Amino acid sequence: MPLEISAVLQRRLRDEKTVWLTTVRADGTPQPVPVWYLWDGETFLIFSQPKTQKLRNIAHNPNVALNFKHTDDFGEEGITIIFGEAYVDASAPPSNQLNAYLEKYREGIKGINMTPDSLAAEFSVALRVKPTRVRG
Repeated sequence: MPLEISAVLQRRLRDEKTVWLTTVRADGTPQPVPVWYLWDGETFLIFSQPKTQKLRNIAHNPNVALNFKHTDDFGEEGITIIFGEAYVDASAPPSNQLNAYLEKYREGIKGINMTPDSLAAEFSVALRVKPTRVRG
């Protein structure tokens, strides 16, 4: 059953540049990290460098949380937490082949002195997060 997502949250999912991805280490310690993402209406697509702690955490425990920075601009939806299950998606194309991703992050890629090709090479592991619940 798909989640019911308000128009305000849909806009935020489309427009926000960064979301905080919280995974859980094997010892139970939460580990939040800011990530770029692409929302396709059903899942979040996130690219990671290989051999990161977040990938080890997800391999151990796929339950994650995503949240945006707090802002009063969104009223009651200023604080939103999206719970979900994460997995590596080996079938996803690299980020430099996704026009929507490049359009969203073109300036950000330049800002970190990378090109779309160098970003795709360094952040080569595709993660999908399938939301299971929304709070906020």
